[in-house]
Amino acid sequence: MSDRPRILGLLLAGGQARRMGGGDKCLRPLGGRTLLDHVIARARPQVDDLIINANGDPARFARWRMPVAADVVEGFAGPLAGILTGLDWAARATSSFDYVLSLPTDAPLIPADLADGLLAGLRSEAAELACAASDGRSHPVIGLWPVALREALRRAMTEEDIRKIDRWTARYRLATVDWPSEPFDPFFNANRPADLEEAGRLLAEAEH
Repeated sequence: MSDRPRILGLLLAGGQARRMGGGDKCLRPLGGRTLLDHVIARARPQVDDLIINANGDPARFARWRMPVAADVVEGFAGPLAGILTGLDWAARATSSFDYVLSLPTDAPLIPADLADGLLAGLRSEAAELACAASDGRSHPVIGLWPVALREALRRAMTEEDIRKIDRWTARYRLATVDWPSEPFDPFFNANRPADLEEAGRLLAEAEH
């Protein structure tokens, strides 16, 4: 659609992955590729550009040849800090963006219509923000965020110490867009080593 807003895809890789034993969870192998590779493959066709949000040495992501942005709020402040980082990057980019689509890098099955579905929910409900849901529960980390709200989010984080996504989104009109969880939950995420085996099985099912 010609009136489709420009969207920056934000790959959230700034967590500490304690349940996975530490390190970069998104670099764990899955079916001959990394978790990150799977997420990128599904996200790239849906957005106008992609960046990685990660702390530490960005060189470990060099082979993906995309910008790596560290949290603009220090102290591993959670995914909300990553979202603010993406909004800042989008606002300062040479080409303008209207929204940031935030994606966890441990969810290798994200749907191919995620961005369009969230946009449709935003419009149909005259909402300001949108997040994904499946199987009766919302996934606030998977959301569509207007770049215009970045300073409001910065104030909430730095002046009010808000860290939980739900606390911040409660201030705005939020569209929660549901996806079917059959034959598999498209937002299945690999939190523990055992989850990688299940993710591999689901990917094999999805490809057949």
